[in-house]
Amino acid sequence: MSVPTVAFATLGCRLNQVDSQQLQTALEARGFTTVPFAGPADVVVVNTCTVTARAEFSDRQAIRRAARLAPGARLVVTGCWAQTSPGAVAGLAEVDLVVGNADKARLPDLIGDLLGGARPPARVSVSPIAEATAVEVAPLARVPGRSRAFLKVQDGCQHRCAFCVVPLARGASRSLEPKVVLDQARRLVEAGHPELVLTGVDLGHYGADLLPRTTLAALLRDLVGLPGLRWLRLSSLLPAYFSEELIEALTASPRIAPHLHIPLQSGSDRVLRAMRRPYTAAMYRRLVERLAAAIPALGLGADVIVGFPGETEEDFAATAGLVAALPFSYLHVFPFSPRAATEAVRLAGRVDTRVVARRGRALRELGRAKHRTFSERLVGGIQEVLVLETRDRATGALVGLTGNYIEVAFAGPDALMRRCVRVRVTAAGRDGARGEIE
Repeated sequence: MSVPTVAFATLGCRLNQVDSQQLQTALEARGFTTVPFAGPADVVVVNTCTVTARAEFSDRQAIRRAARLAPGARLVVTGCWAQTSPGAVAGLAEVDLVVGNADKARLPDLIGDLLGGARPPARVSVSPIAEATAVEVAPLARVPGRSRAFLKVQDGCQHRCAFCVVPLARGASRSLEPKVVLDQARRLVEAGHPELVLTGVDLGHYGADLLPRTTLAALLRDLVGLPGLRWLRLSSLLPAYFSEELIEALTASPRIAPHLHIPLQSGSDRVLRAMRRPYTAAMYRRLVERLAAAIPALGLGADVIVGFPGETEEDFAATAGLVAALPFSYLHVFPFSPRAATEAVRLAGRVDTRVVARRGRALRELGRAKHRTFSERLVGGIQEVLVLETRDRATGALVGLTGNYIEVAFAGPDALMRRCVRVRVTAAGRDGARGEIE
């Protein structure tokens, strides 16, 4: 009997990438062989996103492409779009099985039932995500070809921002037990990953649902002691979570990467209130200024939404002004995307699409200028970088990632991949930073 093959297409956030890696590991334990997405397979798993309308468009494209590239495969759709719109997904002619986020742990069994026999109508296995009370302890994901490893420690979200569909797709906040996190982190480092990236939907809420309660700061204090760990990096953190305890933990160890991603969304208090964001522009400014003063050469990223219903030119000017004033090293700029079942979809004052596009272009250009300025400050200095396992496509050079999240290209052998090396930055511009081994 031939060994069954499986291919994956993963869309959306880092959390989806981790989920796909865990599913791949679980299926390989059942005897599957993973093959590239671009060829034939017995099963194709499409792990979807639903955060914007554009994301759902990409989901549909990926499903159609999977059916085209592997016409005989059983096509399984999972992830956030499968969770929030199972009927729409099951209605696609290409789809054989729809599996929600709350049912991902059952996916290997469900796929096993698919193989063999006639092709049935699309099956749906989507449990209510609101009933999820814990993070499944999945098999430790294999991450071949990756210098950095992503470790999922939390899922779901406690907040109900007016524009966000994620709580409907991921459920309430729930955390992985610290002892499980430490065990998985230790094994990843021992497997040759000097950098770990802690991921979660609402990462700052980590530990609040556990008994006994714990905190993200306490977890960081435990993790930085792992032998062989060089960088511990955090995914996105809301401003409200930066307690004195967390700030102390972030600044106490040289193993915490000097890089933070703190969503802003808007610099207008009026818009922030309409968004139901739990902070003001002044609170955000004070936090960023404090962190920048406490963490030398801090790499700082932010998410910003343009065109939220009712956003005026004055509101946008407040956002642009705050972004210009703060030491960001990059921005992620998104046009407002109305999502069904969210509060914002019912709000009046929809902004003209041409105005949204103009505002988005202006902020993206400001973000690019911020990134160039930040990178240029590194020129002439020596940076410790983690050498990634993918060379620069244009030049073939090695690529190293600094602690503050700047990629530096330089000449060197493959033997340096997955290692930390010292590099002198020699140039930085629109085409990125370049350097040479010290």
